Amino acid sequence: MKAIKYLFSILAIALVCSACVDYSDASEAVTAKVQLQLPDVLKGHMSLGGHTVSLQLNGVTYSAQTDAAGVATFSNIVPDVYNISTSWDITSSEYNRITGSSQVNDGATVSGSLNAQLINGSQPLLLTTTLSVKRDIVISKIYAAGSKDKNNKRYVAGQYIELYNQSNDSVDVAGLYIGLLETDVPQAYTLDNLKTNYADSVVLVKQVFRIPTDKHYMVAPGGTVLLVNSAVDHSLNSPMEHSLLKADFEAKDVKGKMLNNPEVPALQNVFNIYSGISYMNILTTGQGVVIFRTSADISQLKLTYKFGKTSGVQYGLLPKRYIIDGVDFIRHKATGTDVGEKRLYGDIDAGYISINATAGLSGEVVYRKVTSTTAAGQSILMDTNNSSNDFQVSTTIAPRTF
Repeated sequence: MKAIKYLFSILAIALVCSACVDYSDASEAVTAKVQLQLPDVLKGHMSLGGHTVSLQLNGVTYSAQTDAAGVATFSNIVPDVYNISTSWDITSSEYNRITGSSQVNDGATVSGSLNAQLINGSQPLLLTTTLSVKRDIVISKIYAAGSKDKNNKRYVAGQYIELYNQSNDSVDVAGLYIGLLETDVPQAYTLDNLKTNYADSVVLVKQVFRIPTDKHYMVAPGGTVLLVNSAVDHSLNSPMEHSLLKADFEAKDVKGKMLNNPEVPALQNVFNIYSGISYMNILTTGQGVVIFRTSADISQLKLTYKFGKTSGVQYGLLPKRYIIDGVDFIRHKATGTDVGEKRLYGDIDAGYISINATAGLSGEVVYRKVTSTTAAGQSILMDTNNSSNDFQVSTTIAPRTF
């Protein structure tokens, strides 16, 4: 009998003590703070307050304004891994006043981001920003995914890259270079590897094409430049494809495997790690792209093997200072997009974009979003130097439309 009473006493104590244990969910909402840091050139010239900081998670965006100290406070945030970003424009007159430079006519953008950042409310997060001049020509679309044809076969002939004139003036694109970043899995160089060997001064390219210089190729405000591998009507072969008959330039296939259009001018193939491929070798799972100008001989780019290797394939080392615009378009895996596969520095592309399909062939195009329309009807595309903010994915949007 004493044993039974003792057992009941133990149970009673356990029940009382259980009320003292905190069983609250580990993901209970927290208050998160993000501390904004201005670029050095803007410190003392611009207020830290009144700037929008955004947190993104699973397609949902949370926004907060910074206070006078540059702190954005987010209340009731569930701990998780978020993308954090901020961006705002400054006018050309502000840029000139602050920097003393009179070379900018369209103003500049202040932007910063932290990708895949754990937020648990334990401490403020520092969000550094960079200052970049607004560009006239930007990369507006990359169609890498390809599709399935009417016989359910792999179809990639309709891939293309599109450029867009953001400015108020016509721009001559003659001599503009288009670089395709290396796409090895695992990648030939991580950003940390590039920092170790090249002090963040170069990016790796596998191919570089050039718009011819035989004449002026003027692009009107709001105009596009369509660069393709095969300038034919691909909608005849696949319901997810479009007609590229009116493309501006075509990367000709000297081996004849890709159907080319003699009416469309040829892109110049100026650097190529592939001896047997003359067209744009765009991967269906994702293809990073940069555009640049330089008077240097790009056919003589310095070369490198994979990090830590002394033989095998060699890639081109493209100086970062040449680059006008870049899009870090990386593959989407079953486990999600791996930020560790970024190939562009934050001052070229602070974010990244990827399609939803893991193997491509989904008809998905990544395209730059429209932020506004001028009185003349020209679309102004989002350009915050962050593809995570600037780009979306579509299976229906056509070339030259937004």
